[in-house]
Amino acid sequence: MYSRYWVVFSLLSLLILTTGFVQSWSFALGLVAMGLISGVMALGLNIQWGYAGQFNAGVMGFAAIGATACVLVSMPWVTDTMVQGLEQLSVDPAVNAESIHKLEQDIVRRTNAEHMLWKAWLIGGFGAILAWFANRLLRNRVSVYVRTFLVFLILIGSLALFSAKLDTAVKVIEATGIGDDSKYLGGLGLPIIIAWVFGGILAAGTAWLIARIALGLRSDYLAIATLGISEIVIAILKNEGWLTRGVLNVTGLPSPVPSVSVLQSEPYNLNVVHSLLANKLAFIFVVATFLAFFMWIAHRALYSPWGRMMRAIRDNEEAANAMGKDITRRHRQVFILGSFMIGCGGAMLATHVLQFEPAGYHPLRYTFLIWVMVIAGGSGNNWGAVVGGLLIWFLWVQAEPAAAWFFAVVGANFASESGMFAALLSERAPQMRTLVMGTLLLLVLRFAPRGLLPAVTPRK
Repeated sequence: MYSRYWVVFSLLSLLILTTGFVQSWSFALGLVAMGLISGVMALGLNIQWGYAGQFNAGVMGFAAIGATACVLVSMPWVTDTMVQGLEQLSVDPAVNAESIHKLEQDIVRRTNAEHMLWKAWLIGGFGAILAWFANRLLRNRVSVYVRTFLVFLILIGSLALFSAKLDTAVKVIEATGIGDDSKYLGGLGLPIIIAWVFGGILAAGTAWLIARIALGLRSDYLAIATLGISEIVIAILKNEGWLTRGVLNVTGLPSPVPSVSVLQSEPYNLNVVHSLLANKLAFIFVVATFLAFFMWIAHRALYSPWGRMMRAIRDNEEAANAMGKDITRRHRQVFILGSFMIGCGGAMLATHVLQFEPAGYHPLRYTFLIWVMVIAGGSGNNWGAVVGGLLIWFLWVQAEPAAAWFFAVVGANFASESGMFAALLSERAPQMRTLVMGTLLLLVLRFAPRGLLPAVTPRK
């Protein structure tokens, strides 16, 4: 069994080293960083699927929620940026008084809109709490129809007040700012590492909400619920420009490591190549530290009494239920734990590309690809999830350039006879990624149905 581990890790090392020598070390380190981030998300999915048999079809949504935290936590608050800009303009003699006066008005309007926004959320929260208390207090005191009508009336009233204040505030926020890059709320300006953790907490909170609804039903309802929630999340992020700029994207996300330009200045004074490599190595170290911590948690959970109970529930839910185990509660726990890791991975991914792009989240890359990583690596094996993340991401990235090279060689033989055929082949290179992933998944299911590193039942 351990010989297979050596073979797989040696193959991965060989692929990375070959990429470094043939293409570039910067590109190879980028593959490693993205592979480790994918390994974090695959590990979270592996806990859900490999430990409890939960089919999470909404990995995309949880990753997007984690990435949203990078905007809400680590980006600067736009109004504060506008105030700083006003202070700089006020001492610049080249700026006319009319521009300063307009900026002052925008700051006042925006500050009032922010206060109105907080009032809207308070009204919404108070209405929800009031409806819950009314439902509790009126139970067994009035008929169910009267209770339902009163609760519905409270919810409709609070929703109307909430929408009125929210819509007014949103219009002002989306219309004010310094340039087009700041027509949204912004964030708290905290370190990005805090955003990673907060992204996991947001994803875990969403998982708790889904679990309260769907985990008490049949298992296939969980897949439907997660798929639906993920699409709802993406739709909200695309359309709520005041929160995350919508499809305009948020660029310039902070990084936990010094940037390339900082490494080229005092006190580092590195050249261009060395600064780029140092930046990527430092980022890999931070991600690997998080991944090692998550691996430790997953390992402790797997070999604990809780892990043995989860495997018993996965293998025979009826027998575990007959033994008095709370199936729904345990499923909820493992679903929340896995979603937390997926959310952290989504935040890491947004930080790596230094951009939050809601329109870029689609099921092919953020759900199907993570599932291929878990299945190919070995369902139920934590090391298999990490290996699957590294290997599948490597193949996903390299499939297009490899196909482009192959099509260029094949098309050259037909260039004299049919130039259109050669051009058609080159246009099909990006589509080879999906073909390679599908073919790889079929080969794994046929020749290694338990994955490259199959899960082994713990003996202790």
